Amino acid sequence: MNNLVIGAIASLAAGLATVIGALPILLPIKITKRVQGIMLGFGGGVMLAATSFSLIIPGIEAAIDQGYSKAIAALIMVGGIMLGGVFLQLAHRFLPHEHFFMGKENSQGSNLARVWLFILAITIHNFPEGLAVGVNFGNNNISDGIPVALGIGLQNIPEGLVVALSLVAEKYSRGYALWISLLTGLVEPIGGLIGIGVVSIANFILPWAMGFAAGAMLFVISDEIIPESHRQGFEKEGTIGLMFGFMLMMFLDTALG
Repeated sequence: MNNLVIGAIASLAAGLATVIGALPILLPIKITKRVQGIMLGFGGGVMLAATSFSLIIPGIEAAIDQGYSKAIAALIMVGGIMLGGVFLQLAHRFLPHEHFFMGKENSQGSNLARVWLFILAITIHNFPEGLAVGVNFGNNNISDGIPVALGIGLQNIPEGLVVALSLVAEKYSRGYALWISLLTGLVEPIGGLIGIGVVSIANFILPWAMGFAAGAMLFVISDEIIPESHRQGFEKEGTIGLMFGFMLMMFLDTALG
C-alpha cells in the first residue's frame, strides 16, 4: 500500500480517536474536574513530546540531509516554528470562535450560530495535529509517521472526553457532544492530507513544514492545553498528567520511530 494512503488512513484514525474518547458520556459515570485536569495535562504532554521528538529534531535532521549546515538547519526550524506560531495567533485573532472551556473569544457581534463557533475552534485547535501526522508520512517514512499518529490518537482520547463532558455540562445533549467530537476527528485528516500533499510534491519543504507544525502545536499547548489543565486549582494534577504524557510519547517515538 502506498505510504501516502497509509498516512491518510493514519491521520483519519488518529482524529477519530476523539469519538472513542467521548463515548463514556453515554455511561452513568461521573468524571471529576481533577481527573479532567490530569487528562488534559496528559494530552498536552503527548503533544509537547511529539513536537520535540517527532517534528523539531527530525526537521533539523531533514535540513542537514538536504545539505544545510547545522546552524542553517536550526535557523530553518526557528523560522518554521515562528511561522506556525504566527499562523495560530492570527487565526485566534481574526476568526470568531468559542473555546470549549474558557468561553467565547473574538465572537462579539457575530451572528454565527454557536455550532459554527465550536467548529472553528476545532479547526484552530486540531489542524496542527493533523499537519504533524501528514508531514511525517509525506516523507515516505512510515517509521516516522506511525509513532506520531499513535501519539496524537492517544492524546485525542482524553481530549475528546473532556470536550464532550464540557458540552454536556453546558446543557448540550449527549448526541450533540458526540457529533462535535466526530467533527473534531474529521478536521485532523484535512491537516494530514495537506501535510502529505505539500511534502510529497516539494520534498525540500519538509524541514519548513515540520517547523511550521511544531510552532502551531507549541502555540496550542501553551495557549490552551496547559492553562485549561491548571484551571480550578488542579495545577499539580495537570502537571503530573503532562509529565506522564510526555514520557509515554517519548517512549513511543524512541521505540517505534
